[in-house]
Amino acid sequence: MDDPLHLVDGFPVPVCVITRARRCVRFSAVSDYGHCAAKDITYYGLHGHLLVSSSGVITRLTLSAANIDERQALWELTERLAGRLIGDKGYLSAALRADLAEVHVELQTPYRSNMIDTRDPAFGAHLQRTRRLIETVIGQLTERFHIQTVRARDLWHLTARMARKVLAHTLAIWINRSLGRPDLQFEGLITVG
Repeated sequence: MDDPLHLVDGFPVPVCVITRARRCVRFSAVSDYGHCAAKDITYYGLHGHLLVSSSGVITRLTLSAANIDERQALWELTERLAGRLIGDKGYLSAALRADLAEVHVELQTPYRSNMIDTRDPAFGAHLQRTRRLIETVIGQLTERFHIQTVRARDLWHLTARMARKVLAHTLAIWINRSLGRPDLQFEGLITVG
């Protein structure tokens, strides 16, 4: 992956409604309870971790149990990666930053409100603008491609279904580039008429 800038984030993949979690047998070996701070929900299921290039192309996707820390799953995504990696506050860790620096990955995250940010204020604004890209990609995957909907009964079929969603997203970007349109503008890509 020769792109010097990548973005990382996660999204919840609930396998059932929280009230049915104790009786749910689907994915019981790999599922657990988790909390999504962005949506302020507790759910039972898996957590998807996404790595996106600076142009919005999905380069890696992995699944973990919902209770696994995003920082632990990051190592699977950053294998053979170099350059700058932008994440949200969930990836904020001095130890993780130092460990990633040893493998030539520069992790940049926004600071918490009680932390002193010595970086240039313009860099913080740039970080926020750049992070919108992965939020857009995750929004497209959840709203247009329904990647959070689990209709499979085993892990193989679930991962195959997610791979098809990622392939469709990448194909839409390729079509947009072929037509000279912005990469992530899927609205009006296919028209009936």
